[in-house]
Amino acid sequence: MNLTTYETMDPHLLVGLINTALRNDCDSLDDLVKTHDLDQDALEKRLSSAGYHYLPELNQFRAG
Repeated sequence: MNLTTYETMDPHLLVGLINTALRNDCDSLDDLVKTHDLDQDALEKRLSSAGYHYLPELNQFRAG
């Protein structure tokens, strides 16, 4: 999965891709950003701007 364009990707599409990667391939957000060489703060800000926040206990982003 290519997440290198996350900064310009539609955030509603992005959250689906991120949550799929978290569910299938990564044990945590930290694992995901290291695996895909992403800036965690920038990713969280991008998703937060659309109302999504990371819930570590669920290992996924959710609206709210």
